[in-house]
Amino acid sequence: MGKHKITKTEKRVLERLIFPEKFQDILEETGLLQGELRDDLINLLSFGFVEAYERSGNKIALTSFYDTDNLQDFTFQATSKGLTEIKSN
Repeated sequence: MGKHKITKTEKRVLERLIFPEKFQDILEETGLLQGELRDDLINLLSFGFVEAYERSGNKIALTSFYDTDNLQDFTFQATSKGLTEIKSN
């Protein structure tokens, strides 16, 4: 897979994910529409720039299985690869 050039909105999302963030919080902080954020997160997840976490009470656990139709149920955090990507842009 070739190098993915991130878009402006993907960069805006990545910049908010230094710490784990809930979908709704990212939505509010970026000002993106729900569908735009969903698409950006799917792209960022597929390129390994972001990881998805399941929430259970106050705990979160890394998951490799996430429902793209229900991303609002997950928490997201940038990977080291994702952080490197925003630093290089």
